[in-house]
Amino acid sequence: MSILEVRNLYKVFGPRPREALTMLENGQSKNEIMATTKHAIALQNVSLEVAEGETFVIMGLSGSGKSTMIRCLNRLIEPTKGEILYRDQNVLTFNREKLREFRQRTMSMVFQRFALFPHRSVLVNTAYGLEVQGVDKETRHEKAMEWLNIVGLKEWAHSHPGELSGGMQQRVGIARALCTDPEILLMDEPFSALDPLIRREMQDELVDLQSRLNKTIVFITHDLDEALRLGDRIAILKDGKVVQIGTPEDILTSPADDYVADFTRDVNRVRVLTAGTIMKKPRALRIDRGGPRVALKFMEEQGLASVFVVDEKQHLQGMLTMQDAIDAVREGSRDILPLLNTGIDITTTEAYMEELLPMAARNSWPIAVVDEEERLIGIIPRVAVLGALAGTPAMDTPSTDVIREVADNLHEAQAAQAASD
Repeated sequence: MSILEVRNLYKVFGPRPREALTMLENGQSKNEIMATTKHAIALQNVSLEVAEGETFVIMGLSGSGKSTMIRCLNRLIEPTKGEILYRDQNVLTFNREKLREFRQRTMSMVFQRFALFPHRSVLVNTAYGLEVQGVDKETRHEKAMEWLNIVGLKEWAHSHPGELSGGMQQRVGIARALCTDPEILLMDEPFSALDPLIRREMQDELVDLQSRLNKTIVFITHDLDEALRLGDRIAILKDGKVVQIGTPEDILTSPADDYVADFTRDVNRVRVLTAGTIMKKPRALRIDRGGPRVALKFMEEQGLASVFVVDEKQHLQGMLTMQDAIDAVREGSRDILPLLNTGIDITTTEAYMEELLPMAARNSWPIAVVDEEERLIGIIPRVAVLGALAGTPAMDTPSTDVIREVADNLHEAQAAQAASD
């Protein structure tokens, strides 16, 4: 269910925005309009929906319009044309009083540069939103202390911002934004001023915090790895236009155009793609359908060197190889059960590629994908892992060059597994 909807939004910077919009509607480009009128087209016909409880990431390069976009949501920047709907109420029709209340109680913002009061304690900074609302001191400080405890800064409550590291200051900013218990949290590149290690820690903390709070978050970034790590869905902007909206896997596996494909070319896929993305429909053998001869005939017909075996309810029993079936036929065996390899690798649809790589490195057998009731729902051939890692469109038939290219990654995974063992 959408909590926030943007419809056909435009933003023009300049004294005669309607004139610039008319030129845009008549087919002139934003560069032509800038050259002629000195007006900047920041947003062009942007439409998107944010679902309640999701982390929606808006990303793009500098000048793409992403920061303008987030500031239009709470009208820190006034849009030129369009609609912004919060639970079917048009935010652009709010008068000054209603807009102030909306910002104070419904939609809080975390800024890139912390924006803390240096002369006030961490506790007072955190309680600032409640102070603006007129909440009494005892109540607001009690609430602020609760949020400082949640973000791990309770013991720093009476310190001043200058005594805290950059990451700690940003946590204060997040606690301050959450202290008013808003429905929607706007985050404008909140981690970009932090060094890489602290930035990664803050991303981890946000993921953990969101798993507990389930807030609606609109997050702005220029970093695709950050967007893929944090976002339930991602909107990519270019020149003020939406190029693509989709899940991280959508963006990686089905880029809308060359611009998005260029963006994703150097992405670390192992932390984004999941087993559910690359698994294939299983061709399994029912254990009650016959012995080794039936199994051998099934594998020959399907062109398989091995087959997963399930019971009548599709629960995984193990894997049977063609060689074991041949040996059993020669020995006159009629029972499949003793032949099954039960030490196979098993995963779920939510497992990331980084978890699958060591499995693919250990042996050449497919990986079994099961649901919460241990029913077989998919298989992942080793070659599919290789293809997905390399980013080849046809994941089941990557070329020899591609396999050679990703072999180093598999060797590293093997080495890491051996070290951990």
